[in-house]
Amino acid sequence: MAGITNRAFRRLCRQYGQPGAVGTSGASCLYVSEMITSRALVERTPISMRLIEHDEDESPRSVQLYGVDPATVAAAVRMLVSEDRADHIDLNFGCPVPKVTRKGGGAALPWKIDLFRAIVRAAVREAAPALVPVTVKMRVGIDDEHITYLDAGRIAEEEGAAAVALHARTAAQAYSGQADWARIAELKRAVSTIPVLGNGDIWSAEDAVAMMRQTGCDGVVVGRGCLGRPWLFADLAAAFSGSSVRAEPNLREVTQALQLHAQYLTDFYGDEARACRDIRKHISWYLKGFAVGGDIRHRLGLIDSLGALERLTATLDLEQPWPGDAEGQRGRSGSSRKVSLPEFWLDSRDLDERQRASIRAAEVSVSGG
Repeated sequence: MAGITNRAFRRLCRQYGQPGAVGTSGASCLYVSEMITSRALVERTPISMRLIEHDEDESPRSVQLYGVDPATVAAAVRMLVSEDRADHIDLNFGCPVPKVTRKGGGAALPWKIDLFRAIVRAAVREAAPALVPVTVKMRVGIDDEHITYLDAGRIAEEEGAAAVALHARTAAQAYSGQADWARIAELKRAVSTIPVLGNGDIWSAEDAVAMMRQTGCDGVVVGRGCLGRPWLFADLAAAFSGSSVRAEPNLREVTQALQLHAQYLTDFYGDEARACRDIRKHISWYLKGFAVGGDIRHRLGLIDSLGALERLTATLDLEQPWPGDAEGQRGRSGSSRKVSLPEFWLDSRDLDERQRASIRAAEVSVSGG
């Protein structure tokens, strides 16, 4: 969720609640920051320092780290806890992006068992004095022939991780096809002393309830399902409390959320023009399923001010009810692909010297977000 779950969007999600339903506010959920590169954080790059900012009322403060070197990850975690910048740290071993996997990072890394263990151990060790829990997010494996999640889950449990989360796809699948929830059930059976969280194809509160019922997992992690739907988390809280209340905003309410999101992005960046460039990618997600003409959609995709956004949305038929086809898949899906990996990466589950050199450079081309 790089470029999505910044402080502005997290604030918006926390504000939603279900009218008349106790304990069904979006504020009851845990919101993890977008992925932050450990090296960039240790070097205190401006972008990484902005990405670890939290609102004063945001609790718990959760930071997701990407790293490939145990010493660098340890230094990043040490910084976060010693400077009281986080209440929870999530290690991302699920990223399938080629620029990450081709150097051995993200979803490629758990294939190297000792390296994976060393990173988790280092993070837990540095977080422990401050009682900050460390969790691990991962995928099923690199592809169908190179499965890693059961070994990774057991290792994370052994090394003191507070929970593990599984996106039930391989890196080769990226976001295509369907998540294999049966893998989550298998991980739950293999990991018995810490919570197992499920991820993949949670498009509605009903999907979350179904995943937990089918797999026995202890909770769910939501990614693409919240795109353009900051109220989804209030729906989840309602479903888990036994309420059937669901948010079904009309177009007026949706555009109000869109405008508020843009305002919060302006506050986050301190730059209205940049905020407007950022909000453009969210517009199609917010408007999914509503009758909005192609010309207006095109013009909305070019907005350069909050005023322009307000004027254009005011021209829509704002009394349109929530459309049924707004449910379902959101964001990218694509197709399966061959995973980019370092040379000879799959020959062994141990690192050789060439691969150690590749790993040392793996964070160089990955931005702080």
